[in-house]
Amino acid sequence: MNLDQPTTERRALVTGATAGIGAAFARRLAADGWRLVLVARDAVRLAEFAAELAGRHGGEVETISVDLSTDDGCAEVERRIAEGAPVELLVNNAGISLNTPFLRSSAEAEARLLRLNVHAVMRLTLAAVRPMTEQRHGAVINVSSVAGFGVAMPGSTYSASKAWVTNFSESVGLSVRPFGVRVLALCPGYTRTEFHDRAGIDMSKTPGWMWLRADEVVDEALRDLRKGKLVSVPTWRYKLAVAGLRYAPRRLLGAASRDTRGRIGRDGR
Repeated sequence: MNLDQPTTERRALVTGATAGIGAAFARRLAADGWRLVLVARDAVRLAEFAAELAGRHGGEVETISVDLSTDDGCAEVERRIAEGAPVELLVNNAGISLNTPFLRSSAEAEARLLRLNVHAVMRLTLAAVRPMTEQRHGAVINVSSVAGFGVAMPGSTYSASKAWVTNFSESVGLSVRPFGVRVLALCPGYTRTEFHDRAGIDMSKTPGWMWLRADEVVDEALRDLRKGKLVSVPTWRYKLAVAGLRYAPRRLLGAASRDTRGRIGRDGR
């Protein structure tokens, strides 16, 4: 897939598009001349953002206001992918965390996390890569997290959901590569977005040097996608963190994670 192709016919679908990394993807792609299909729950905010992008860049912007933690929401986006103008790039960004340790959580809350972080990613990726493999081009970026590389937050199931996203993306990426299709797991660290505020997670004690900007996360993701990478971890400091999570002895990780028990839910996005 040639992401630099100078044509207004390229179309990208972005979920969780009105805030954070999703909004940064939408702004970057609109500026690069992509036509957009934006997906989010808040219909008013979605319409305002679409109008902003269309007014600034002049490109076509479609909107789909749905809750992707529901079957109906996923089905509506699947229909758009199957029946509308071809989507050449899918960005699965929508996701949630829970500011509640597992022992105090509920089955309903945990199920919603899995439906949005896992089930929706699987369904939309499958809907997108089938026509992409037939057309012999296209790409999917699944927004995961450095949290998925290790159990660094005792009691949080967010990291488990992101471990699935990364593994799933690598596996599917290998299977569709012979057809000219790319799949990338984007694994940022702490990124300045509304993500933590929405989950009610206090990040005030997180050192400033640990924070990433959403724009730089998007830039590195698109560079790594062009290179054909399966996993993108933005910035050298988080690459080192991932190496530690992957290869450090489990007992050391367990000892290090004890300090986080009072801050369950502090995920890496």
